[in-house]
Amino acid sequence: MAAGTGAPGGGGPGMDARLDQETARWLRWDKNPLTLESVKQLIAEGNKEELQKCFGARMEFGTAGLRGAMGAGISCMNDLTIIQTTQGFCRYLEKQFSDLKQRGVVISYDARAHPASGGSSRRFARLAATTFISQGIPVYLFSDITPTPFVPYTVSHLKLCAGIMITASHNPKQDNGYKVYWDNGAQIISPHDKGISQAIEENLEPWPQAWDDSVINGSPLFHDPSASINKDYFEDLKKYCFHRAVNRETKVKFVHTSVHGVGHSFVQSAFKAFDFVPPEAVPEQKDPDPEFPTVRYPNPEEGKGVLTLSFALADKSTAKIVLANDPDADRLAVAEKQDSGEWKVFSGNELGALLGWWLFTSWKEKNQDHSALKDTYMLSSTVSSKILQAIALKEGFHFEETLTGFKWMGNRAKQLIDQGKNVLFAFEEAIGYMCCPFVLDKDGVSAAVISAELASFLATKNLSLSQQLKAIYVEYGYHITKASYFICHDQGTIKKLFENLRNYDGKNTYPKTCGKFEISGIRDLTTGYDDSQPDKKAVLPTSKSSQMITFTFANGGVATIRTSGTEPKIKYYSELCAPPGNSDPDQLKKELNELVSAIEEHFFQPQKYNLQPKGE
Repeated sequence: MAAGTGAPGGGGPGMDARLDQETARWLRWDKNPLTLESVKQLIAEGNKEELQKCFGARMEFGTAGLRGAMGAGISCMNDLTIIQTTQGFCRYLEKQFSDLKQRGVVISYDARAHPASGGSSRRFARLAATTFISQGIPVYLFSDITPTPFVPYTVSHLKLCAGIMITASHNPKQDNGYKVYWDNGAQIISPHDKGISQAIEENLEPWPQAWDDSVINGSPLFHDPSASINKDYFEDLKKYCFHRAVNRETKVKFVHTSVHGVGHSFVQSAFKAFDFVPPEAVPEQKDPDPEFPTVRYPNPEEGKGVLTLSFALADKSTAKIVLANDPDADRLAVAEKQDSGEWKVFSGNELGALLGWWLFTSWKEKNQDHSALKDTYMLSSTVSSKILQAIALKEGFHFEETLTGFKWMGNRAKQLIDQGKNVLFAFEEAIGYMCCPFVLDKDGVSAAVISAELASFLATKNLSLSQQLKAIYVEYGYHITKASYFICHDQGTIKKLFENLRNYDGKNTYPKTCGKFEISGIRDLTTGYDDSQPDKKAVLPTSKSSQMITFTFANGGVATIRTSGTEPKIKYYSELCAPPGNSDPDQLKKELNELVSAIEEHFFQPQKYNLQPKGE
C-alpha cells in the first residue's frame, strides 16, 4: 500500500504490517539524529498509539502545499518529509518546464524552529535547495528570513519557474508549512496539487546527495537574491506612494508589531521608501522568536489579545494607529485610538473598504481619462464584504469575486493583467490585501505603509480612519458583516448538516425561508447549482471535496456557510448590504444579528448536530 493511503486510527493486521513497513523505511532513510532516535524509542517502548499518529497517514499535499506539526514521521514536517516533498516537486517541474535548468526556482523561509526535532524553516529551506541543485537546477535561496510575499515577487521579477516559502504563517508555534508558487507568480491551483502529490509518492527514497546540504555552498547554481530583491521590491513599492510631502510632514504616530515574526526590518524599510519616520516597534515582539512568548496565538486576526502590548506602547507614546503583521508578514491588522480612548480594531472587511476606496481615489487623481475605467478591476473572495462591488457600480470600474483564498485572486489577477487590464486591489476578509499587483498574493508589508499614508492623508483633512469608513458607507451603502464558526470533529455530521440544507423542503429542494427571512437566491459550490443563472449552473469553479452554500436574502442579506480546509470548523460569513442613503447602522446591525440567529437556529441546529460554538 502506498504511503498516505491508509486512514489513521484503523486497526487490524494489515494496519500493523503497513506501520511496520513505514517505520522500517523511516529507520533506513532518516539521517536526522533527533527524529530517528525518537522513532527508535517509540518502537522500543512498543508505543503503537504514537507510532500510529506519526505513520498512519502522509501529510496531504494540496493547493496550499503542506502544513502540519514539526516532529517525526510521515504525518509531520521534518527533514525527511521536506526532502521527499521537494524531490516530487522537482520531478513534476522537470516535466512541466523544458527550461527549468535555465530559469530555476526561489526558496525562502520564516523564523520558525522546533529544537525537539531539530526542524527549522531555515534548515528545511536548505534541504529543499540541496534537492534542486543536486539535479542541476539553479536555486535563488535567501540568506535570511523574508516575508512570504517576497517569494511570489521574486518568481515574477526574475521570471523563475516556481517558488517555495517555508512558513506556517500564524499557526501555533509547533507547526510549519511548505507553500508553493507557480511561474505566473501566484499560488498553485488544481491540477498541479494532484500532480505534485503523485510525484511525491513516486520519489520517496532520498536521492544520493539529499542529506548533504554542503553541496550548495560554493555551487555555481546557488544564488542569494537577498540584496537585489530587497532593493528592487522597495523601488517598485515607491510607485504606490502618492503623497510624499504629506508623509514627510505628518504628525500621525504609528506603532508596529511583527508578533515575533519576520516583519520588523521590512516595514521599517517600507516606511523609509515612503519618506515616513519609521514606526515605533513593540520591543518585546520586534525580533523573531519561534517560541512566540508574548501571545497565545500569533495571529493578529484574533484582535485585541494579540495587540495588548501594542496598545500599551501606543498609549505611552501617544500614537494613534497600530499596525500589526502576522509572523510571515503577509497579513495586516490595523487599530485606531478613538476619541473615547477605546481602541478600534478594524475587521478585514472594514480595512478592505478603506484600502479599496483609497487605491481607487489615488488612481483616479492620476488618471483623469474616464475611458481607462473600463479596463480597471478590483477583486475579492466570495466570503468577503461586497463593498468593492458597491464602489465599482457607482464609479464605473469592474468588480469580480473569486473562490475563497488568495490563490484564486492571484491567478485571476494575472489573467486580467495578461489581457492588458489594470488590477488595482484585491482582498479577503481574513486580513489579506494585495495593494500592489507586482505581488500576486497578499502582502502585509505594502499594506502597512499604504495604510499609514492613507491615515496621514486623512489627518490633513482632520479625518480619522473610522470617520472615513463611515463616509464610505454613507456614500456607497452600509455593509455590515458578521462571521463566526462552530467546531465539529465528525465528517459524517458535517455531511449530514449540508445534506439537510440540500433536501430541506423535500428531496433536492433548498430552504425558501430562514425563520422570518425570505431567501431570494441560492448558490451551492459543492454541487455547482446557482439559481441566479439561466442554466442554473454556477459560474465559479465547484469542488465536491469541500462544502459551500451561499444564501441571498430578500432584505439584502448574504450568508455563506462553508467547511474549513485546515481546521475542524463549519464557518459562516454574513453581510447586510444596504443601498446608499440608508444611514441607520444600528438598525442594520440589529437586523443582521436577527438573521444570524435564525441561520444558527434553523440551518446549523447546534443541539441536533452537537456542535461546539466558537470559544471566546
